[in-house]
Amino acid sequence: MSFDLLHYSLFVTFFPQLIAGPIVRHNEIIPQFRHLPRAPRASDFAIGGSIFAIGLFKKVCLADLSSPWVDPVFAAAASGGPVNFVDAWTAALAYSFQLYFDFSGYTDMAIGLARLFGIVLPINFYSPYKSVNIIDFWRRWHISLSRFLRDFIYIPLGGNRRGGIRRYANLMIAMLLGGLWHGAGWTFVLWGAVHGLMLVLNHAWHYMRRSIGWPPGNDPASVRIVACALTFVAVTSAWVLFRAPSLSAAGTILSAMYGIAGQDVIDPVATYVRTQWGLVDAFRWAESSGIWLLLVGSVAFILPNTYQLFQNFRPALVERPFEDATARPRLRWKPDGRVGRGPVADAPCGHPADT
Repeated sequence: MSFDLLHYSLFVTFFPQLIAGPIVRHNEIIPQFRHLPRAPRASDFAIGGSIFAIGLFKKVCLADLSSPWVDPVFAAAASGGPVNFVDAWTAALAYSFQLYFDFSGYTDMAIGLARLFGIVLPINFYSPYKSVNIIDFWRRWHISLSRFLRDFIYIPLGGNRRGGIRRYANLMIAMLLGGLWHGAGWTFVLWGAVHGLMLVLNHAWHYMRRSIGWPPGNDPASVRIVACALTFVAVTSAWVLFRAPSLSAAGTILSAMYGIAGQDVIDPVATYVRTQWGLVDAFRWAESSGIWLLLVGSVAFILPNTYQLFQNFRPALVERPFEDATARPRLRWKPDGRVGRGPVADAPCGHPADT
């Protein structure tokens, strides 16, 4: 398929996704340029404006307000100061939600802005903390980057076509380069290596399950809940490497989290109260941090994501349908009666990846 210079230039300079993604491909966007409506459509403004507002709320009210629980602890670790068990876990959990709502919020704003112009961008996040394993996590987290690493690194290296050992090596290489893509530092390299190792172990575990006649995917709800919790803890621990300014700072926080180097993990809350704060101040701190983590955690784990809210109006391009794509009827987004439903259904989502 050939593209003229005008449409290609528009694709390169199309501003909504340039800063924070999602990573788009020319064959997804340029065909939409050729079929833009002659005049702005109220339906696109309704959908795009609503998605943008959700993204702005995620960024300003959830991500930015999580930083007070994160920055002081990582700063203390970077300066060589002590970090205790409670502070370390609070900072790690708060950063997990801060990063998700920051990045997801920016993505929603980009998708919403593009929709104002009648353009539909690829999906980039789909409730990643609801994942039941690391493979599932990378199908939901920064989806456009996962697709890029798969199509331009993993598959050209041979993918899974050259045996198990080569497949695992290709996974490690792809994730190492994915870590470097985020920043040129040893913390990012190690973060990529950790995720690569977790992917290798996850694939090996699935292979072993299939070999003994216990294929993945049919586990009871209780097992899936435990798997989701373990996956979230693993991802949160790896985020410490992603956030820390140095390997030593990351080691300080991880040591405090997991009781290494003499950290008291038997009764950490009591130790924290006894050595760091007065009793009243400690309970106030625990209450405020706990309430905040409960609030942002509920949004991430319980509420439907943006794609589910707008699924009836195809808000983003997807490669494959999600099993739980539709939210409960009461939680689905509905347009104002003055907008109408007819034009919305005709939104320019005709790319093959969206079928």
